[in-house]
Amino acid sequence: MRNEPRGQLLVRALSPRSVRGALFVGGRAFPCALGRSGRRALKREGDGATPQGAFRLESVYYRPDRCPRPHTGLPLKIIRSSSGWCDAPADRNYNRPVCHPYPASAEEMWRPDGLYDVVVVLDCNRRPRVRGRGSAIFMHVARPGFTPTEGCIALRRADLLRLLAHLKPGARIRIP
Repeated sequence: MRNEPRGQLLVRALSPRSVRGALFVGGRAFPCALGRSGRRALKREGDGATPQGAFRLESVYYRPDRCPRPHTGLPLKIIRSSSGWCDAPADRNYNRPVCHPYPASAEEMWRPDGLYDVVVVLDCNRRPRVRGRGSAIFMHVARPGFTPTEGCIALRRADLLRLLAHLKPGARIRIP
């Protein structure tokens, strides 16, 4: 990772239909979980697929009650008990952070299972936002056994924190 000036990341699935893969950066490989439907070039809301493409890593959210402030060059934001992420395609705040209680469907960022203790926001369907093309595409903490995600990329907590320390503004992730 020391030779990666901005932390350019590559995710490769173990096979074309696999829900597991590896994230490569600077000559290192980290095991990861992918979406329950594998990878798709044409992402749709709720399809359970990890989107294929190249995405900028926008920012990092973290829970200060569960995780020390991560070391990273990316912008940091705190997850609060009211933090949410709108996943309702018809809502004006679709694929944006919101505060709970929220009148439309919105994911809870303050989760009891620890998956969102550290979250990296990918710029998938962010600018421009297209209704129904996917929301809340993150890199976050993996479940034990790397069980599939709902479309995100999930890493061991220690690996995610180690990776964050090498990321700077302009870092990108490629998912072929």
